[in-house]
Amino acid sequence: MRTLSQEDVCEVNCIHPDAVAAAQAALPEQGCVERATAFLKLVADPTRLKLLSALNTCELCVCDLAAVVGISESAVSHQLRLLRAGRVVTFRKAGRVAYYRLLDHHVTVLIESALEHAAE
Repeated sequence: MRTLSQEDVCEVNCIHPDAVAAAQAALPEQGCVERATAFLKLVADPTRLKLLSALNTCELCVCDLAAVVGISESAVSHQLRLLRAGRVVTFRKAGRVAYYRLLDHHVTVLIESALEHAAE
């Protein structure tokens, strides 16, 4: 476990009431925090992030996603079920084929930002 260095903590104990009040006022409500945390946990899995990155390029069927990511269709379906339940992806059926895409612009921006940040 990492110990705190002198750089990690204040050298004096002082509270800035205006800054604290502004930061507290900006905190999201608890339900929003819980939903956002659940969302981030969903996209934090390496396999799911790969699937989402692939879906960021275009709509893909389960078979195509399995080929892109290199896992079984069954494993892809399981991950997509979790992502659907978490409102990260959506799908449409065309006959017997299920095509998946990212749910909305927020998911697209998050995926792009996370990967861009990691590449820096």
